[in-house]
Amino acid sequence: MRVVAGKVKGHRLRVPKGHDLRPTASRVKEALFNILPHDLSGLRVLDLFAGTGNLSIEALSRGAAEAVLVDASREAGKAIRENLRTLGFSGKSEVWIAPAPKATRLLARRGEKFDLIFLDPPYQKDWIGKILRTIAQEELLREAGILVVEHSVRENVEENYGRLNLHDQRRYGTTMLSFFTYRPSETL
Repeated sequence: MRVVAGKVKGHRLRVPKGHDLRPTASRVKEALFNILPHDLSGLRVLDLFAGTGNLSIEALSRGAAEAVLVDASREAGKAIRENLRTLGFSGKSEVWIAPAPKATRLLARRGEKFDLIFLDPPYQKDWIGKILRTIAQEELLREAGILVVEHSVRENVEENYGRLNLHDQRRYGTTMLSFFTYRPSETL
């Protein structure tokens, strides 16, 4: 697994051995970052179920200002920290070893807001709706922000979660990328 573009293009990322991860495939990651705005300068990123930190590191490489990476696994946390340190992004990131629902509540209590949120939970474990409802309720996404969910094509994703509105979907084999943005509050 390599960084596709930006400041640290081509660098390999460490993947914990024996850990039950499903890293974003290179072609899906490349397609995702071709869909997102090309200039990520100054953006704040939240990466839930971060795994190796693959998506946040790609965003940091492309100019994102900072990232919060959340994963419940200590092994994944070690790999993320090592990847960030090796690539020089430790000062622009926080790594949380916590379940995603708990982390989203704590981030909301701190008043955190993000421009770009990645949600890549284990497939078919019913995480998507729970986390999206919490993000919408806690208003973790900035008004002009984008939330991207990577999920199985077999998983049902609703059109709306509170003010979060399904904006676009793209299929890559058995993987689906669902893009959410906020509906203007006057349309509620």
